[in-house]
Amino acid sequence: MKNKILNRFKKLIPGLGLLLLCLSLFSLKSAASIKKDTIATSFKLKTIIIDAGHGVKADGAPAGHYSRGADGTFSSERNVTLAIALKLQKAIEKELAEVKAVLTRSTPDDVSWERRAQIANENKGQLFISLHCNSLADRVVRERIGTKKKKPVYRSVRVANRSGKGVLLLIYGLHRSREEEKAIQNNQVEDDAELNSEALDPDDPTVIILTNEYKRKFRKQSVSIANFINDEFVQNDGRRTEGLREQGLYLLCHSAMPSVLIETGYINNIEEEQYLNSEDGQNEIVDSIVRAIKNYKNQMELTITN
Repeated sequence: MKNKILNRFKKLIPGLGLLLLCLSLFSLKSAASIKKDTIATSFKLKTIIIDAGHGVKADGAPAGHYSRGADGTFSSERNVTLAIALKLQKAIEKELAEVKAVLTRSTPDDVSWERRAQIANENKGQLFISLHCNSLADRVVRERIGTKKKKPVYRSVRVANRSGKGVLLLIYGLHRSREEEKAIQNNQVEDDAELNSEALDPDDPTVIILTNEYKRKFRKQSVSIANFINDEFVQNDGRRTEGLREQGLYLLCHSAMPSVLIETGYINNIEEEQYLNSEDGQNEIVDSIVRAIKNYKNQMELTITN
């Protein structure tokens, strides 16, 4: 078990000094043995999870597990995200022959947040990409409707806000770190420790170190893929961007891997809605994401030697 954990440290902590410090603190292995066993390790991106946001309520599904998403003038977010997801899956498996693309849903039926994260973790995903469309809430304005006793009378009126435009990239908010740590322990640390039927002790120093290293690594990689995608949208497609933001999203912190949610455009802006529903627009979005994945893959697959 300790040998297995040691190998994980070599992959997670790129620095022999830090590795030696951690191991000396918890007496996992002697310094001489570390030097002998140190080997070159490399990362290969093999599985990407593609999540088409929202969906229609499946027959018999609990009401609370249904999230229809936003609506535009003539289309719905749930249909747009599925169309883009299906195209993205085909493009990834064509352009990146050794990479498997797994969909969290391939039909119009919605899938619960819990199940989406479960699918990602069961398939040992190494990158989670969730596709969505943005929308702005209606504005409430006061409208004068007449007078009463020489005083103006007003009423509140809801007016559609169609001013939103551009893409937005979301990564998980740090305020949900406890949930992320639990997901990492259940889907990464437990496998590394080869505990099988043994109970995982969250207070064990080894578990704490591994969990924190995974959390740090996944955070850094989430920011990296989000930046790559954002750059492709802006520099190659000329899209407006709202940049990167943190948000406490269940999917992102419960998927034990680098993850990003892409708001591909504002579906309640008629110009953006037409773009999101067009073949050219969807293909452009897919091509940009694939280019970003290639850049991310190249960055991540550098061999680490100690």
